Amino acid sequence: MLYNLAVARRYGGDCKAALDTLEALVARDPEYGRAHQERGHNLLSLNRPAEAAAAFARAVDLNPGLLASWKALAALYEHAGRGERARAVARRVKELEALPSELRNAMDLLHEGHLRKAEALCRAFLREHRQHAEGMRLLAEIGVRLKIFDDAEFLLESCVEFEPDNAGARSDYLRILNRKGKFRQALEQARELMRLEPDNPVHRLSHANALAGVGRFEEAIEGYRRCLDGAANPAGIHLLLGHALKAVGDVDAAIASYRRAYELRPEYGDAWWSLANTKTYRFDDGELRRMLELQEAEGVARDDRVHLNFAAGKALEDRGDYAAAFTCYERGNALQRRRCGYSPELTARMVDAQMEVCTRELFEARGGCGHGAPDPIFILGMPRAGSTLLEQILASHSQVDGTMELHNILGLAQRLRGRTAAGGAQYPANLREIDPDYFRRFGERFIEDTRDYRAGAPLFIDKMPNNFLHIGLIHLILPRAKVIDARRSPMACCFSNFKQLFGEGQEFSYDLGWMGRYYRDYVRLMAHWDEVLPGFVLRVRHEDVLDDLEGQVRRMLDFCGLEFEEQCLRYYETERAVRTPSSEQVRRPIDRAAAEQWHNFDPWLGPLREALGPELAAAAN
Repeated sequence: MLYNLAVARRYGGDCKAALDTLEALVARDPEYGRAHQERGHNLLSLNRPAEAAAAFARAVDLNPGLLASWKALAALYEHAGRGERARAVARRVKELEALPSELRNAMDLLHEGHLRKAEALCRAFLREHRQHAEGMRLLAEIGVRLKIFDDAEFLLESCVEFEPDNAGARSDYLRILNRKGKFRQALEQARELMRLEPDNPVHRLSHANALAGVGRFEEAIEGYRRCLDGAANPAGIHLLLGHALKAVGDVDAAIASYRRAYELRPEYGDAWWSLANTKTYRFDDGELRRMLELQEAEGVARDDRVHLNFAAGKALEDRGDYAAAFTCYERGNALQRRRCGYSPELTARMVDAQMEVCTRELFEARGGCGHGAPDPIFILGMPRAGSTLLEQILASHSQVDGTMELHNILGLAQRLRGRTAAGGAQYPANLREIDPDYFRRFGERFIEDTRDYRAGAPLFIDKMPNNFLHIGLIHLILPRAKVIDARRSPMACCFSNFKQLFGEGQEFSYDLGWMGRYYRDYVRLMAHWDEVLPGFVLRVRHEDVLDDLEGQVRRMLDFCGLEFEEQCLRYYETERAVRTPSSEQVRRPIDRAAAEQWHNFDPWLGPLREALGPELAAAAN
């Protein structure tokens, strides 16, 4: 309604009134690309070219299919003497004009949020033009938005096979590989992009990202620094550089890089949150005031508002203002809830399916079919339950490599899931039916695909917490693997998740009620694994580690078949890359303070306590 009114006012010659209308629209929906495009048209009519260019640039950032904005930008950049930028935009105009109208319309629908309509239009086009690269790329992008990652990967892999020199398709393929945790394959694609277009700054950045993905952080850091020279988005590169520096333990340099990011782009919420997420940084009064102002400022994108709320919540919590901190945490989570598709009922059904299929009888019939490698140690359970500490302890042993949260088991489960003719998931029911030899092959593939993340020790750690849903699958493909359940008391664990903004996934954490129900499902599934696979899982309680470090270290090492090594008690001295939010905490001796922090927020945690139920909630006291 407001958009149509603004357009009518512009056509009526009242551009100032149109801008007033658009300001109200952008305040309500900062990510509506057409609103920014319309602002550009009005600003151009009022002879304000610099502001118009900024509006058009914001429009195409939000909706790359807005051809009118690209054309306006090309003319504005040319007039301003920005020849190189004008030529780059002109190339984009030419690419869009070359697209069939069906694909341009589908692209517009995609970026306006009409995913199913965009999908239908794109599929109809591809039925007539089966190997059209741009159509395949667009359908893959729609698949990513719908979280149908396997289909998107297949489309892009096929596209690259059809057109090996299509750098855009290969770049899209690289991104989906990174998203699915296939970092080694992503690095291969990054190298090919560098071969195709060695001077392309986007490809240089993709190469640095891929190096970070496989854990080659020192090379990635150098790559990011080279990318900063003449970068179009230096703030974003400083953010990535900060992440890599943090992973290798250079926290002071990481902080400097994060601060440089927000200096370059003050509303850059991810930079503010990254500072908070070091867990050691303390914001000064001016920084806190700025974050609170930006939360309410017009034109700040929703993602930035989310990050700013979580960052301000951490700053206020550090100051002991728990009521204000909880308000920020709740506001950030509420923004996330509005756009996530999480269903507690779906999680419960997934757990029910595992318990129904993965029985003693299944494991007696098929439990000896997998690959006999003893290499993997799976540390799993709830996020924010102390798994990074357990990983750091075990990775301090001379016979164990720490890696990262590997996606391989989740990826295998996704491939097995498929769809039945009736539309239901095949996995885990198909564990009863598939050729038993596949379990051995899956296990061998897991060992081979994870080799790039290892440094040569006999054993290695996979710390993906969500693997607790797939312990039955792990046992079938790798019966000699070790599984450690990192358990933390429910109230402490759940609230720690609620105030942690995850980069991706863990959508249950955006609501206290969802959080409590997820924890209950986790506990009942772990009890099931204890019953049907006795002795396969070692439970290590975070509070026990805090109370008796040496006793729990010896217990874990015995379970893994390892001799005791003193260095495991001095885990904080071990130099290795750590990617998780706890990276700085595990580089210090044990501190019990964090275990009790949830008590400061007890007045607001009623929905969590109710969802957990009296038995679980009482376990935290």
